Amino acid sequence: MNQKNKEMYQKLQVSEPVLAYGEWILQDLKHRFAEIDERAEYNQMKVLHAMQKNKVSEMHFAATTGYGYNDSGRETLEQVYADTFHTEAALVRPQITCGTHALAVALSAILRPGDELLSPVGKPYDTLEEVIGIRESHGSLKEFGVSYRQVDLLPDGAFDWDGIRAAIHEKTKLITIQRSKGYQTRPTLSVARIGELIAFVKSIKPDVICMVDNCYGEFVEEIEPSDVGADMIVGSLIKNPGGGLAPIGGYICGRKACVEQCAYRLSAPGLGQEVGANLGLLPSFYQGFFLAPTVVAGALKGAIFAANVYEKLGFAVIPNGTESRHDIIQAVTFGTPEGVIGFCTGIQAAAPVDSYVTPEPWDMPGYDDPVIMAAGAFVQGSSIELSADGPICPPYAVYFQGGLTWYHAKLGILKSLQALVDKGVIAEEALSAAMES
Repeated sequence: MNQKNKEMYQKLQVSEPVLAYGEWILQDLKHRFAEIDERAEYNQMKVLHAMQKNKVSEMHFAATTGYGYNDSGRETLEQVYADTFHTEAALVRPQITCGTHALAVALSAILRPGDELLSPVGKPYDTLEEVIGIRESHGSLKEFGVSYRQVDLLPDGAFDWDGIRAAIHEKTKLITIQRSKGYQTRPTLSVARIGELIAFVKSIKPDVICMVDNCYGEFVEEIEPSDVGADMIVGSLIKNPGGGLAPIGGYICGRKACVEQCAYRLSAPGLGQEVGANLGLLPSFYQGFFLAPTVVAGALKGAIFAANVYEKLGFAVIPNGTESRHDIIQAVTFGTPEGVIGFCTGIQAAAPVDSYVTPEPWDMPGYDDPVIMAAGAFVQGSSIELSADGPICPPYAVYFQGGLTWYHAKLGILKSLQALVDKGVIAEEALSAAMES
């Protein structure tokens, strides 16, 4: 690293020992970073091909208001998503407020009273518990007569094939598969593993609908769950596919019949996809989707860097520093509240927005335990921007994700380490000891 770069890191209050440790870690990551760049190049061409195929033009960026009838820009964007993810149809709307909303729309659209929802990958993400009715909530699926059961993963993270077979019966209407780990220390599911699971459940009940919560996973691999049999894939535009530019929104891609039902649930029976003004947001949706593969590549590099930084200091990390990646999230288990809080303090200090703010745990809606969130983002709550969060409860793990550029992700991890050193959670001597081992 040249002297000018070192001086900039010093201005950003990263000490020489922390910076030297980070550079030592990076020496062994060049080959992995090259692989990420190669995959990003493929995904970039995939998105570009879909845009060219659908003849995206300036007229598609025009704003619509009111009912949004005959919105060709909205319709073309949805076809671009469908072609990129190799599905029959897509619903991509600013009226979908977040990933949880997108999943709630999809579940409510398909399930009817007397149906059963099955999760064969264990407990879903916290905010879905109230959607389903695992935790009592107004308007949950449980209130509308939809039952739920789950089959936990085995201790080694493998699918419980016998348990899944036993759980599927005549009322099983929809299988929900969460690709990412959520606030759990389980492995993220690869697209290949998701494909195996879908094939297995459909061999037992061919008409069952398989929905994949694809949040944090888009463009991490060269294929998506829709390429391996998923009937619907669902996600948020303020995560990977929005590329950091989409200010709101969500998507549902899949079989035409499923997407149509979701559109009727999002708007109203009889209206479906025909209504929904874009309110001038289409340029950011198109450009964000175009940039998403390279933005995701930067976030992936940051996640791998974080895994190696903390694993070599003796902390449990999932995924570990060498295994393959299937989402942008990096979990680090500190074992103490101070570790989680210190990490998030460092991430916040690296932010371009609200860097002077100190994050604190609070009772966030949709969560059982106090949650701390660090995210000095241009878009509130954007998880593709540099961010970290975690519940303040055992095993006291933090979940790091995002970074619109690799260089910002790198700074965020160095600042997190600096904060932990400054707070005495990690001894500065441990850095030099790790480099000498």
